[in-house]
Amino acid sequence: MRNVGDVEAEARRRVPSGVRRRCGAGREPRDDRGLSTVEVVILAPVMILFILVLVAFGQLVDGRGAIDGAARDAARAGSIQKEHGTAMAEARKAARADLADVCSGPVSVVQKSDGFDPDVDPFFTVEVSCEVRGLAMLGLDIPTTLEASFSSPLDPYRRSA
Repeated sequence: MRNVGDVEAEARRRVPSGVRRRCGAGREPRDDRGLSTVEVVILAPVMILFILVLVAFGQLVDGRGAIDGAARDAARAGSIQKEHGTAMAEARKAARADLADVCSGPVSVVQKSDGFDPDVDPFFTVEVSCEVRGLAMLGLDIPTTLEASFSSPLDPYRRSA
């Protein structure tokens, strides 16, 4: 009975050496140690940047919702007041309270409706805008100003001054 080593040696003798070199026969397997370390070093910064971009855009979406809510609250706070000056002051106060931790700059509240008389315009419409901190956390100083508008009907039972 022949030994396994004898069979391999006989097979090598039959195949010319040039064919053996081209096919890779007779070589030791390549050493793959350290390959996963190189992959991690290359891919880790890309994955971290991807996660930071997702967080930044999530903050923009959160800022959009906060601006919409602040416009709604400002319009409602102004629509229940008796006088125009008080209505704008309360609208600004409500918007600033809602956007205190969202905006990086001043909060702007502008009345878009005509007057403060139910006979002229039965709605109190405001536009709220501010600069949100969205992409600033990535080191990108791209000013991102969001604005929202909302209308609330003037309350027929408005507060008396």
